This record gives sequence, C-alpha cells and structure tokens, in this order.
Amino acid sequence: MPDVLIELEDVSYRYGDETALEHVSLQVRKGEFWAVIGPNGSGKSTLIKLILGLIAPQTGQVQLFGKPVGTFRNKERIGYVSQKSNAFNSAFPATVSEVVKSGLVKKTGMFRRYPEDADEKVMRALDAVGMAEYAGRSIGRLSGGQQQRVFIARALISGPELLILDEPTVGIDREHMESFYDMLGRLNREKSIAILLVTHDVDTVSELVTHVACVNRSIHFHGPQEEYNRREERIRNDWYGHPVRRIRHPKGEGEK
Repeated sequence: MPDVLIELEDVSYRYGDETALEHVSLQVRKGEFWAVIGPNGSGKSTLIKLILGLIAPQTGQVQLFGKPVGTFRNKERIGYVSQKSNAFNSAFPATVSEVVKSGLVKKTGMFRRYPEDADEKVMRALDAVGMAEYAGRSIGRLSGGQQQRVFIARALISGPELLILDEPTVGIDREHMESFYDMLGRLNREKSIAILLVTHDVDTVSELVTHVACVNRSIHFHGPQEEYNRREERIRNDWYGHPVRRIRHPKGEGEK
C-alpha cells in the first residue's frame, strides 16, 4: 500500500524481564496527524525507537514506506524532533540558520558540501515555522518554544513526508503551546506532511489531530479522533490506568 508510511505488525519489545510493548499493530498513512498518548512508562518512547530503527522488535515487524525498517535508507523522508530541552546546551555557539542548515547533513553526508541552494532551503524551512526573522540570531538567545520551532525547521529542511515529534512541548510555556500546536496543524494541512506526535497533552487530541493511538504497553485504541472522543471518559481512564485530566490551552497572543 503506497500511502502507508509506518506499519507495525504484532510488535513486542522487552527490557530484560520488563515488558515495554506487546502485540502492537499500527498504520500511519500519508497526510494523517496522529497523537500518541499514554501515561509515563507506557512504552511511547520505545515505540518511537522501534519506528526510527534505533532498536529492533523482538517479535513482529516494522516497516517504513513499505520497506523493513532495518533496510530503509531514505532518511531524508523522515524528520525527527526529540525532547530538546533535556539535552540541548543553550550556550552552543551557533546561529539559528546554522542549526537549521545542519539538517541537510543526512542528505549530503557528513563530509560533502552543502548544495548551492542550501541558504534558500534554510529560509523556506524557517518561514514554514514562523522563524525567518531570527535566522541570524544565536540559538541560545531564543525561548524554549522558539528553539523547538528551529529544530522543527531543521527536521523540515530535507523535505520529509513524515515528521515524528517526541513530546516537543517539554520546556515550552503553556501560554505559548497553542501557537506551537497551530503551527504543527498548518504544516500538516498546507504541506501534507504526516505527523506522529507523542504527547501528554490530552487536549491536543480533540483540537488538532486526525487520529489517536492510546498506548499502555499495548495499543488500547487507534483510530480517528472523533471516534476516540465518543468513548466514555471511564473507558479512556481505564486505558490510561488513572483519571485523565483535560486541560484547555489559554488563548494567547502567539509566541514571540
């Protein structure tokens, strides 16, 4: 099926005696926007590692763009943004433009020259996330939310068809989350980029995404967000293992 970008079939993974995921099956298609939700320790990070090929499934199989993940080589078709705030050194001596341009390395190779239109690609990627005016600014002088936009621009510069975001709002003030999520929605709608968003922000489910996967070692639900929202609250709480508190994003002025 050419429109299937990610496919997991009966995938399980254990860390020693501890089960992280068991019998997980999931498909992500072109243009879809998925929220992967679940409590801490539910296996969400393991799921992302399996999809990215960082670990291999112990049972089942993972495919990217119709190929086994272990043989998939077209890395530029996938953009990935991790929980930046836990690892990024804000004193790193680089401009916004330089950080974004480094995203071309996976396409050009570590020791190859950047293409002649690299600077144009940088500005297009920054414009897509509303950060073009900051191109010459030091990355360390930006807010957490602005830095995350820059890292998304870095992931976009190679023209990916799939964007994977692992809890990207870690370190972003809640008052700025709405504009951040709106930016993701525009990327999905206007550029037809499929997005897989790992999040604890359950409110995102009903306001932004097209599909939901609720993970707690196994997949308790996967399907359209309208169907997820129709499920009774007690059922959703059972999936999580505790009551899920829905939080509304405050209406702000957008991120500066």
